[in-house]
Order: sequence, then C-alpha cells, then structure tokens
Amino acid sequence: MLPVADSRWRCGLQAQAPTYPVTLDLDAPLEVARWRPLVHWLLAVPHLLISGALGTLRGVLQLIAFFSILFTKKIPPTVFDLIVMTLRYQWRVTSYLLFMREDYPPFEFEQSAQDPGGDPATLSVEYPEELARFMPLVKFLFVLPHFVVFAVLSIGGIFAWLVSFFAVLFTGRYPEGLRRYLVGVSRYGNRMFAYFGFLRDEYPPFSTK
Repeated sequence: MLPVADSRWRCGLQAQAPTYPVTLDLDAPLEVARWRPLVHWLLAVPHLLISGALGTLRGVLQLIAFFSILFTKKIPPTVFDLIVMTLRYQWRVTSYLLFMREDYPPFEFEQSAQDPGGDPATLSVEYPEELARFMPLVKFLFVLPHFVVFAVLSIGGIFAWLVSFFAVLFTGRYPEGLRRYLVGVSRYGNRMFAYFGFLRDEYPPFSTK
C-alpha cells in the first residue's frame, strides 16, 4: 500500500483516459457553405484579437495558480473558472477559423469551469478540490512526451485542414473523418495544457478521443 504522499505524487503519472476531467467537443453540421473557407479568417479577426488578449490574461492567471498551489494546494475557483473561460473562448474561435462550423462564435465571457452551452464548440474542466503541492515544479518534465506527440499531430492537422479546405470549396461538406481528427487534436492539446497549466494533476492520456 503506497503512502498518501507517494500516491499523490504518482497520480501525476497515471493516465485516466476513460474519465479524464477535461472534455472538448464540436456538435455542428458537416455541411458548410462553399464560400466560407475564403472569408472565415477575415470574419474571425475581432475574435482573434480578443483571444490574444485573453491568452495574455491566462498567463497572469497561471502565475497566480502556480503560487497558490505551492502554498495552499488549491487554485482559487475564480482563477480556475477564468482560465477555463479563456480556453473555451479560444476553442470556439479555432473551430470557426478552421470553418468546422458556420455559426459565428458569441462574444461571451461567462466564468464557468463547466460549459454553459449555447454554442456548437464546448469545453469543460472539472475543478479539483486539492492538487499536489510540488507538481507544478516538475510537470514540465513529465509533459515533454506529450509535446512531441502533439507536434506530430499538429503537422497532420495542417494536412487535414488543407484537404478540408478544398473539399468544402468544391463539395460544400466538411469530410467527417478529417473534422473528427482536428477536433481530436484540439482535445489532445487542451488536455495537455490542463495538466501542464496546473488545472489538473492526472496525467493526460495519449489519445485524441
């Protein structure tokens, strides 16, 4: 039987694929107007500017979370909710920018760890009651294999997006398998960030599902 402290340490290395507490999905029709791949990047500019500002805010919030975990083993719920909100906003913008959906993302800033709904792109992260105090100091080492895998998946994502661009342009329909792959890559990346960004201690699975 492992001591409690040792168990908490090892929890950072144990993958919890079936019940990982970060969920990301997209529920939108595969039919996309043929002209949309040509203009979504332009229509998304206001959201990209806001997303960039939220990314800066997230960096500050992560610093607060880092010291909060070191001293209290917790993240203030308000800080946690704000970080998740920035990730959710980013995912909604990404799904639109890659024309995986037609609906324009809302300018919504609801501070909630659980997705409030109302948009095809959803992202939720379960709030942890307690985190291992010293895990923030070593997570950058444990997550290195995930960075390598994510880089490979992202390269595949570039090719998937290029094929999808012409598929939508000529057929008006997003290839289901390619969209599923791109959603999976985003899911993988956000789970990786949730671990590396101090939101969860469970080691993320090597899976896009």
